[in-house]
Amino acid sequence: MRSGLRAAVAGATALAALTLAGCGGSANDSGGGKLDVVASFYPLEFIARTVGGDAVNVTTLTAPGVEPHDLELTPKQVGEIAEAKLVVFEKDLQPAVDEAVEQNAKDAGFDVAPAAQLEATGADFEEHEEGAEAAAHKDGALDPHFWLDPVRYAAVVKAVEDRLVSVDSANAAGYRERAKALLDQVGKLDTDYRTGLANCTLKTFVTSHEAFAYLAKRYGLTMVGIAGFTPDAEPAPARIKEVQDIVKAQHVTTIFYEELVSPKVAETIAKDVGVKTAVLSPIEGLSDANSQETYLTLMRRNLQELQKANGCS
Repeated sequence: MRSGLRAAVAGATALAALTLAGCGGSANDSGGGKLDVVASFYPLEFIARTVGGDAVNVTTLTAPGVEPHDLELTPKQVGEIAEAKLVVFEKDLQPAVDEAVEQNAKDAGFDVAPAAQLEATGADFEEHEEGAEAAAHKDGALDPHFWLDPVRYAAVVKAVEDRLVSVDSANAAGYRERAKALLDQVGKLDTDYRTGLANCTLKTFVTSHEAFAYLAKRYGLTMVGIAGFTPDAEPAPARIKEVQDIVKAQHVTTIFYEELVSPKVAETIAKDVGVKTAVLSPIEGLSDANSQETYLTLMRRNLQELQKANGCS
């Protein structure tokens, strides 16, 4: 693991120790069955299933093909949250989940945002508003897309591992073993991104959704988003013109779009300026088209697409 990855994991361990002080024992002592875990959306589901293994029963709130930002809960899902021994979620990403946890699962809820150490990356979550108000929003909004930075993702893996061990100490050895294996894979992913994007003829990439600011920052790239925080928002004509100018001036070769929203705007811009389109997955959820993929395979596919578009060697 690189030093940055080790530091992030160490920070998450310290955070988990503080968060979990006073907790202990096994959630399965009385029931003898698997630990019921609810994960709010795919990147957290992947961690819960991978680290939990056969000791957990994982329910996901965001179904395949559903855009996580738009999630609305059914009464059944609220009931699943209320009955779970652990609810893994990211506060402020999905308001419906925040409310359900607050009302039904205060003790079981585990917010991963502190472990991810979210920042105000400069990604525009107010859909490119004009003037001082937009600048204020942009400066203060915390970017939720931590999972697209392997270092931050590793910190969350470690935090979830520690929480599982605290809730279900009888299965601690299995959680520790599986988490180590996943952390090794995520560490290798970070290394491959670092080396794979080190020598690129172009440092700017254009994407339909401003989800990649952490990735860009980590690996020395510049993200230009067409829409802001909400991936299916309709960008203003002025923003489209601005993106077109950037593409022309910096000789961008590709406009990236994503699986879960319409590619129409990206395709229109690409056609107008004579460049290609390709998928760069924000990995917010799976769909029918990529249901056999995982977080790790999608991240590697993203790396390949960025290398291709930006002339990396």
